[in-house]
Amino acid sequence: MSNKSYLSVYAKSFSWAGYFLPRETLKKCSALYDFCRVADNIADDDGNIKNKEKKFEQFENDFNQKNFDSPIIKNMWDLIEEFNISLKIVQDLLTGIKSDIKNKVKLNSKKDLLIYSYRVAGTVGLMMAKILKVNKKSSLRSAIDLGIAMQLTNISRDVIEDSKNNRFYINENFEEISSTINLADIFYENSFYSIKDIPISFRFSILVARRVYRKIGHKILNKKNLENYQNSGKIYVSNSEKILETFFAIFDLIKLSFSYRKDDSIEHDLTLINEEINLDERI
Repeated sequence: MSNKSYLSVYAKSFSWAGYFLPRETLKKCSALYDFCRVADNIADDDGNIKNKEKKFEQFENDFNQKNFDSPIIKNMWDLIEEFNISLKIVQDLLTGIKSDIKNKVKLNSKKDLLIYSYRVAGTVGLMMAKILKVNKKSSLRSAIDLGIAMQLTNISRDVIEDSKNNRFYINENFEEISSTINLADIFYENSFYSIKDIPISFRFSILVARRVYRKIGHKILNKKNLENYQNSGKIYVSNSEKILETFFAIFDLIKLSFSYRKDDSIEHDLTLINEEINLDERI
């Protein structure tokens, strides 16, 4: 991939927010994203299921056996050791991605949707928080919330594209798309006050990423109906909108500075996930 990281190529919103991180920290966050992206690409690439299963199994084996011939795997193990990341979190991520390697993917309940969103994105939020030196348990739960919120936003945005690939995370009707965005909003709200627990030099970047990503959901709601949604193509946040959301994030930073709300008092909507996955063991 030449000198470009996967972050700058695939994740424009995160890449934008990354400008506000110290260079060394951005490098570490990019290493995490690269690992996730390489695993994800195996599931998403064209090709028959058997080949993808074989490739994914090889990737998992390379990871488990610490095959440091791959810089992506070496960098990931460096992060695991430096920031004391539980291997259970990485295994959750790989389980989530592997669940997409099927002829047809269909989630049938809110619980399925939340568990899937935790595995493929809440895990990333949790690992990112550890890289950003967050240690408080309630704040790490909020990092899971933010990851889930962003995944629910992705799912709401990509309904048409996913259905073409025989993936049905939610049903293709505007009511369900809207309710998924409203569910994402609860998780975005739950993530806010814990951002105060992130060291000051990293805080603004997370506020920017949160705002820019949340904006995608609000743009989808503005479509009002399925027909407008279908005709709009991939919904994204333009550069001028990113600048505006970055400006609003300054007010979020001020609001956080003057806030005395304890994140311990936040009710995290993680009960359904906890029925299947013991999050305390991951945090």
